[in-house]
Parts: sequence; structure tokens; C-alpha cells
Amino acid sequence: MKIAVAHKWAPNPEEAVVAADGSVDLSRAKSSVSEYDPVAIELGRALADATGAELVGVTAGGPDAGSPMARKAALSRGLDRLVVVADPALAGARATATARALAAAVRAEGDVDVVLTGDSSVDEGAHLVPAVLAGYLGWPLLTEVTAVAADGGTLRVEQTAGSGSRVLEVTGPAVLAASTDAVLPRVPGMKDILGAGKKPVDELPAPEALPDGLAVVGRSRPALADRRRVRIDATDPQAAAAELVAALRVDGVL
Repeated sequence: MKIAVAHKWAPNPEEAVVAADGSVDLSRAKSSVSEYDPVAIELGRALADATGAELVGVTAGGPDAGSPMARKAALSRGLDRLVVVADPALAGARATATARALAAAVRAEGDVDVVLTGDSSVDEGAHLVPAVLAGYLGWPLLTEVTAVAADGGTLRVEQTAGSGSRVLEVTGPAVLAASTDAVLPRVPGMKDILGAGKKPVDELPAPEALPDGLAVVGRSRPALADRRRVRIDATDPQAAAAELVAALRVDGVL
């Protein structure tokens, strides 16, 4: 059995700088393994330990995705091996191009039984890559996954469903997107970081003719809404609440 975990080396949007024209500059933002991907890695590690499988990390992005720092950051979290697609054509790539590159890397492995992903990436947060990746692979997708186990050739997947949960049996390869709180990911120690430098890394080229089709044609800041600045003065809390509700109804809020 072989398990792949798709993850992203992404800049922290909290460190972004917004220019006067509304454009976002992430050049000074520090990058790391995207916030929710360590959850997927931890789920994969537990499944690999239980089945004796190999756990392979798969990542795609610009040249920085293949940097020594990016490699060690991912491998130190429990991956056995890493497959990197680092190409200038993927710098700033959106969901479709990223998913296609990830799918090509998974196919290159040849015998992957399941691909785990995070819920979304910290920089884009579009929740699209797992679905597009599954589409390129032709595999089923399950989201909000909280646990996964193997029973022979069948995967038993626990998934959040509404206010409860359900357990599904999956036969054949599948893409599983982990819930953000499925498990508590480990924090790599110094031994993990040093050991990461000795783990194997394979580099693959980006697929040709990466899809894009999107171009920014304009930017603008949102219009500032007028504030009425209405103040309700009342010594009786119930009267104040009633006056507030009445005012909100007049404005169409309630």
C-alpha cells in the first residue's frame, strides 16, 4: 500500500501588504507548510503505521516549493519520502494548474492507493484543489474526513455529516480531504528536522500546457458604507432592546 499526501508551501496571508490600488504583495510574507496540511500528514502517518505502507508527500509550486527549507519542513512532519514539482510556471498558480501538477506527480508514482489533502490552503482558501485533483485522477472524493483505516483492500473512512458523522467503505483509490480538526498534528523536534535532511526527494517537471485562463483585469477597494451613528439612550434595558429591534426593522436588517 502507498499513501500520498498533497501539501502546499504557502505564504502567510497575515503578513501580506495591501497596496493603495488594492493589490496584495506577499513578497515579504514567510512561507510554511500550509496550515491545514499537517492534519492530512498526521492522518496519513497513522494509516501508514497501521498498514506498513509508505507515506509519500507530493507538492507543487514555484521554485521555492523545492527549497531545502520547504523540503525539511514537510519531511520533518513524518513523511517517508517527498515528490516535488517546483517550476516557475507554477509560481502563484491557482487551483486548476496546481491540481493538474499534483495529479501528474501521483500518476508518476504508479501505485498510490489513497491521496490525503488538507481542507484548503492558507493562502488561497478556495477549497477547490481536492475536487479538481480527484477529477484529474478520475477518483472519488470524500471531504470532511476525520479518520481513516484500512481493512484488507477496503478503506473505512469516517466523515463529518451535518451535526453527526458517518462511516463509509471505499474500494479502490480515492482522494480524502481531511477536516481541519481531525487530529492534532505533531510539532517536529530537532531530531525530526535533522532526520528530514536524509530522506529521499524526487523532483519532477511541471506538466506541459498548464491550464490558466484567468487574468486580473482590474482591482478596487470595497466602497465604505455610510454609518448612521445612531445612539440609543435608555435606562431600561428592555426598552433599549425594543428600540434597537424597531430601528433594525426600519432599516430592513431584521
